[in-house]
Amino acid sequence: MGLLLSKRYIKRTPTVILMGLGSSGKSTLLFRLKTGLVMDTSPTVGFNVVTLDLNKKTALTVWDVGGQGEMRANWRYYLEGCKAMVFVVDSSDRASIGDAQKALKNVLSDDNMKGIPLMVLANKKDLPNTMNIREVSNQLELPSYKDRAWQIQACSGLKGMGLQQAFLSVAKLIKKS
Repeated sequence: MGLLLSKRYIKRTPTVILMGLGSSGKSTLLFRLKTGLVMDTSPTVGFNVVTLDLNKKTALTVWDVGGQGEMRANWRYYLEGCKAMVFVVDSSDRASIGDAQKALKNVLSDDNMKGIPLMVLANKKDLPNTMNIREVSNQLELPSYKDRAWQIQACSGLKGMGLQQAFLSVAKLIKKS
């Protein structure tokens, strides 16, 4: 009976997977959104899990998965049951956008990702000479993804710019799907 009572009180929140190449700013933006603070981060080995309470009615459980090259082979193990994907791109790193496009295409081709909404965050907009969202969108070939709802938004994990809005949009995408 204790198990039944405890299940009644468990807050169910949709699971969102947070992915992107190493050093794109995934952990920085997630912890900035969660705590309001800028934290020193190091490359994520494995994953971090955070529940974001975006407002009184909206919460998301976010799995922040390491994006270093050797970690990407394990991304598929985190996809089952996710309700949306947030893919973070370092918009100041033009040299890695091709690798980001390949990584995104690979993960979205997984059977667990069929129809799953996608939010792309063009991070590090606080830096000079960054790609605009149209350029990031074209480089990632986002218009070719006709099998899912997707959005792209500029943000800054360090400044906190655009993060709350982006994750509220993710919650809306989940409700529509």
